[in-house]
This record gives sequence, structure tokens and C-alpha cells, in this order.
Amino acid sequence: MARSRPARSTPSRRAAAALVATLYGAATLIAVIAPSDRAPGPAPTTLSSTPPGYLRLGSPPSLPSTSTQTTPIPQRPDYEWHEFYFTRAAYSSGGYGWGRGGRSWAIDYPKSDRQFMTVLKRLTNLDAFDWENAVTLDNPALRRFPFLYALEVGYMSLRDEEIVGLRDYLKAGGFLVIDDFWGSREWAQFEYQMGLVFPNHPIIDLDLDHPVFNTFYDIDEILQVPAYGRYWRGGQTSERDGYVPYVKGIEDHDGRLMVIINWNTDLGDAWEWAEQPDYPLQFSTFAFQMGVNMIVYAMSH
Repeated sequence: MARSRPARSTPSRRAAAALVATLYGAATLIAVIAPSDRAPGPAPTTLSSTPPGYLRLGSPPSLPSTSTQTTPIPQRPDYEWHEFYFTRAAYSSGGYGWGRGGRSWAIDYPKSDRQFMTVLKRLTNLDAFDWENAVTLDNPALRRFPFLYALEVGYMSLRDEEIVGLRDYLKAGGFLVIDDFWGSREWAQFEYQMGLVFPNHPIIDLDLDHPVFNTFYDIDEILQVPAYGRYWRGGQTSERDGYVPYVKGIEDHDGRLMVIINWNTDLGDAWEWAEQPDYPLQFSTFAFQMGVNMIVYAMSH
């Protein structure tokens, strides 16, 4: 079990109580704002003319809904300004029957993103947008968002425009979180792709004394967070040959962490299913604490 605690600069007891209350006491709220993961979510953001100081956000794609959701879902606003947007990287490749339109980038989307924002706003005073925000890697609008989340990267194969867009984003101060990919085969594909983005920046191991592990919560153990369905069927936390979880990173030449890599773990699935009574609290707590830390790091470095 993770022996993590809020950093001394945070109200530890209130933060811990808020986390538990959010996970188990706000299930009704979450069900309303976060539909089934099989429901189509908004398309990736496209750059267009907007009122000064506002962002043009994605609109729903023309995909058939297979959701059994019957509770009315609040309408997502087109224009709204906030300090933070949980931005998901929408890359063009990947896909093996999951996600929106079979795209790997859209696994757990949008429920995981929305549910994480519900918890984030209860644990911090960050002015955050309540909804999901998927942006393509070759979109100039990407630079408006300092935090970027990408998953299932073991099936990712970036186009030249996406390689340049991601490189420019990270060099300009962006922060990329990698999640939910497993085993040596997927690692090899991801490592090759990142070598195209940054051929002269090696992937390094992050020690637990790195600032990203204590920006808000003090984390002194890395847990392997399982996919909900896999754990529910037999208590297994690993997938393929990914038996040990790692947190790695890529730094710029000044030592700033540009990319944090969560390998052999699935934080996003814990965010998505945390309200389920049979999903272990130790995994959801760790996943939310890591998520909060990564966002605070991104916003402060």
C-alpha cells in the first residue's frame, strides 16, 4: 500500500478527507457529469476564430452512441476561460477496436477526464475547466495548455507534423504525461517514437526524491494501478510482461522534466472507476495523488 501523505504545505487532514468523500460520497454527481465510457465524446479541439481571451473547445463528433445512460448530461460550453484544462493528446495512429472510432488515444474518454477534474477541484483551489479537452498534436492551439495527457502509446506512430508539433510544445514549456501502456513490446514502440521527437534527450529513471513526487502529496512508493476489469476478474494488476511499474522521464537541457512516463500501470482507469465500491481504495488514492502532483508540477515548472 502506498505510504503517501499530503506535503507539509497542504492541509493534510482536509485533503485526505476530501479525497475519500469525493471517491465515495460524490458518486451521484460523477454519474451525472461523466457518462458511460462507451458514449462518444467531443472531437479534438480545432483552431478557429474565438472571442479575445477565450478558447474554442471541441464539438461532438458524428458517432453513434451505444450508451445506456438515461440521466440528462449538462451541456458542455463552447467558450470558457479557466486557469487549467485537462488536455488529452489526440494522435492520428493506433487503434485496435477500443476508444472513439477505434482510436487508442481515446481510451476511457471522456469519463476518466471528467471524473478526474471532479476530484481535482475538491482537492485543490485550482480554477479548472470541468470538461474534457482533446487537442491534436499538430494543432498550434496546443501551446495554450501546459498539461498534456497521452495513453496507449505502445500503439502510437506519429506523423511528421505530429512529431514537430509535440517537440515544439515541449520545448516551449509544455508537460506531457504518459500512461497506460504495458510490457517490453509497447515500450520499444514508445521509445522509438520519443527518439524521433527528441533524439538527444535520453529517457531516465525518476527517483522518489524528484520534486514531482512531493509537489502536493509526498509519495514514497510506486504502486501498479490495474485496469478495473482485469483486477475484478481475478485480482491481477499486471498486463503482458509488464510486471513491475516504473516512473521515468525526459528532461530538457536545463533539467526541467518535460515528459513523465508511467509504464506498466493505468492511472486513468483508476480515475474512471474510482467510484465503484469494488475498486480498491489504495489504487484510486494513489492514482489521484499522482495526478494532482503531476498537474501541480506542470503548472509550477
